[in-house]
Amino acid sequence: MSEKPAGPPATMAAIVHHRYGPPEVLRFERLPRPVPAGGEVLIRNHAITVSSSDCAFRAADPFFARVATGLIRPRRPVLGVEVAGEVAAVGEGVTGFGPGDRVVAVAGVAMGGHAEYTRLPAEAVVPIPGSLAFVDAVAVVEGGLTALPFLRDHAKVGPGQRVLVNGASGAVGTAAVQLAKHLGADVTGVCSTANLDLVRSLGATEAIDYTRTDFTGRREAYDVVFDAVGKSSFRRCRPALRPGGTYLTTVPGLPVMLQALWTRRFGSHTAVLAFTGLRSARDKAHDTALLLALADAEEIRPVVDRRWPLAQAADAHRHVGSGRKRGVVVLTVDE
Repeated sequence: MSEKPAGPPATMAAIVHHRYGPPEVLRFERLPRPVPAGGEVLIRNHAITVSSSDCAFRAADPFFARVATGLIRPRRPVLGVEVAGEVAAVGEGVTGFGPGDRVVAVAGVAMGGHAEYTRLPAEAVVPIPGSLAFVDAVAVVEGGLTALPFLRDHAKVGPGQRVLVNGASGAVGTAAVQLAKHLGADVTGVCSTANLDLVRSLGATEAIDYTRTDFTGRREAYDVVFDAVGKSSFRRCRPALRPGGTYLTTVPGLPVMLQALWTRRFGSHTAVLAFTGLRSARDKAHDTALLLALADAEEIRPVVDRRWPLAQAADAHRHVGSGRKRGVVVLTVDE
């Protein structure tokens, strides 16, 4: 028998945007509380990430983000992809979860996480193992779901390889340093002066201060260069790659798209751009479970920059957009 949300009020707090623009377009509103349909789970959120993708979708920058979110105005006014909380109710046919279960879920392009409640397909929901806190669980997933498929599936990182992570102190970068090390690689992290100690503490053998050293000047030094912030390019990084090496970037653009197509067939090095957020809910749930298990076993650890209450989402967006955050920024509900 399905469980349904009980008792008034049948509304929830949410952060919405009805037009594109700076963080000031975000508004605190009360919306109808979702009711789970068949195969769905309703989650009472406790911790929600604010990512660079959320900021891009809010501002429609780059412009082609509107393809996913709406050409003239946002079709999905509630942002937010990764949430952690407790199951509030389940829809018909859901047997793997029940009210009170501690879970993490990834909404994908549907978004809807910046609210008290989020309704998602059951296949997108993963139990939180052990005693991981909600904030820590969601923080591990945010960058990890990007870094893991890039390193494991596209670069096939393994023991003995040398991996450089550019932007090693951000959400994706902190996950990439730890996951590359977990996969057996020797890791170099590139970051600002203030974050050198952080990057070393995550397992990097070497941390490079980009204000003092240009890593691209190192000839044939790395098997993989993972540009986690898209601040460099395949052309600049190619001399630093060993023969057969791979350049990875998270930031789309026409040059790297063309380079990826060309190098796949003809190049001595390979450029890779992957849209990891477009993977199936099942694939993302599988990797979410793996990341949570690694965190529970203390093989990797979350890096949380700051947390804000849900009502101060504009401040969180402003901080993420500044480019100065370390790790993950989190919104909390009822903390």
